[in-house]
Amino acid sequence: MSEITIKDIAKQCGVGVSTVSRAINNHPDINPETRKMIMDTIEKTGFIPNNSARNLKRTDAKCIAVLVKGISNPFFSNMIQIIEEETQKHRYALVLRHVEAHEDEVDVALELVKEKRLRGIIFLGGGFYHSEEKLSKMTVPFVFSTIGVGKPDNENKRSYSNIAVDDKLESKKMTDYLLGLGHRKIAIITEDPKEPLGELRLTGYKEAFLEHNLTVDPKMICCVEEDIEHYSMENGYITAKRLLESGEKVTAIYATADSLAIGACRAILEAGKRIPEDISVAGYDGIALGEYYNPKLTTIKQPVEDMALTTIHLMLEIIAGREEHKQIVFEAELVERESTARIEKK
Repeated sequence: MSEITIKDIAKQCGVGVSTVSRAINNHPDINPETRKMIMDTIEKTGFIPNNSARNLKRTDAKCIAVLVKGISNPFFSNMIQIIEEETQKHRYALVLRHVEAHEDEVDVALELVKEKRLRGIIFLGGGFYHSEEKLSKMTVPFVFSTIGVGKPDNENKRSYSNIAVDDKLESKKMTDYLLGLGHRKIAIITEDPKEPLGELRLTGYKEAFLEHNLTVDPKMICCVEEDIEHYSMENGYITAKRLLESGEKVTAIYATADSLAIGACRAILEAGKRIPEDISVAGYDGIALGEYYNPKLTTIKQPVEDMALTTIHLMLEIIAGREEHKQIVFEAELVERESTARIEKK
């Protein structure tokens, strides 16, 4: 009989591999009943989670931490699953840690390093504006992934890896597309510009207007609510509703995450408007839900599988001493679907 794996446990329990991992690691972000079911199944099957967090007590612990900022964004789900599967293949444990919007992810990582015996850390989401002094305190190799492309003047000083798309360029690409459809009243739903991704994607939006010799209307810049998960559907709904209730004329909404865009769609429909006949909607990320939403969502599709595999493979190679830190920029794809249309001239 073949050895029972964590995938077998997940299949028997009807949950994902990451949920089983959280149960094994006694992660607080799991329903107690679900955890009990998983642990009971582990006991019945005799599965020995050799790569679980209990290995952290051993001197030969092989553990990689993944810190996720913006865990409500479905974009990260596929990345986490791919990263976890690869860590399991290489007999590493994975510690998953949710970082709140108000928390500094590097501070969280520094505390985690004190608590756990880690071989490396992967940051998903968050920002790249961290001081060299703070980063130098990290005693394990780390990789930033999906946080945007940092400033060029820091390139030569980096002692870490960064894997991302060029968010400013891709955001400009989407705005160019909407302007090409004849839209001028294009609202953007985004994080506050003080947040790295918010700044990059908003800058791309502004640069597209500038290249078309158009002025950006400040009233079209709609920042999400600070006290709600920034990239949640709820925040997209609330932010779009606030815009529509303001009475500002808008013909297109560009949301800097598909989850925000889907929330915005609900607000538009509740306001008695049609998509895309009255208001076009575009997103960013390329999550699976966007393809099955009605209408199908036009988006900037990030190469999530390639980015996830590159992130974890580079991390493992750096840990093994076979690879140096790298700065890797992927190209995203503008996928045109049903939620956007050329504006009708009246």
